[in-house]
Amino acid sequence: MVKNNKDNILIIEDLHVEVEGKEILRGVNLAVPKGEVHAVMGPNGSGKSTLANTIMGHPRYLVTKGKIIFDGEDVTKMLPDERSVKGIFLASQYPTEIAGVTLINFIRQMVNARLDKEMPLVEFRGLVNEQMDLLDMDRAFATRYVNQGFSGGEKKRSEILQLAVLRPGLAILDETDSGLDIDALRIVSEGVNRLLGPDMGILLITHYTRILDYIDPNVVNVMMDGKIVKSGGSDLAHDLEKQGYDLVRNNN
Repeated sequence: MVKNNKDNILIIEDLHVEVEGKEILRGVNLAVPKGEVHAVMGPNGSGKSTLANTIMGHPRYLVTKGKIIFDGEDVTKMLPDERSVKGIFLASQYPTEIAGVTLINFIRQMVNARLDKEMPLVEFRGLVNEQMDLLDMDRAFATRYVNQGFSGGEKKRSEILQLAVLRPGLAILDETDSGLDIDALRIVSEGVNRLLGPDMGILLITHYTRILDYIDPNVVNVMMDGKIVKSGGSDLAHDLEKQGYDLVRNNN
């Protein structure tokens, strides 16, 4: 079991999850403290994205056993919008296009819901413009429909923009490096590093180590067959890069 302490923004206890009657997660235990980056690596089909979507409350993922505790509160049965308002954010592997909704209005609705009041428009636009400039995003993107016609890199920058404005307690980055070229990866990673602070924990899910060259994790967890089978420091990621997941398979 995971040790519970007041610095953990996320605690997952013996989490079992089914999708359409098939068990995918088979007893995941994990803790992410505030101010730290915890990476989850693993081969295809190991359960990484299932873990991300389950923490966010996607209705397709059925929790059959275990708990998800966020900031000291059991959120296992909460709806996704309730978790979002409380401060859980998911940057999806495949960001959804939303026709007819501009990016600026989408972010504004999220901010107002999180604050439970309306942020003054001038303050809001100033905040968005500042973060767009830091992410090297053309401000014209704010008036385009969410992710519609965006390149892969633009979609990922849009996700980090939302993260930067919302400032959640927990940021789940599900394969944010997927489909990014070197320049986009650097810009997105720099954005994540700027946001990491004492009040935010980051759960970084990835196949590869290249994003870990830019974002230094406190802990690297390896997931296989629906469980976390090994944890270590950043050196573990470099060992996996050299030897592949057979490094873990051979020891388990």
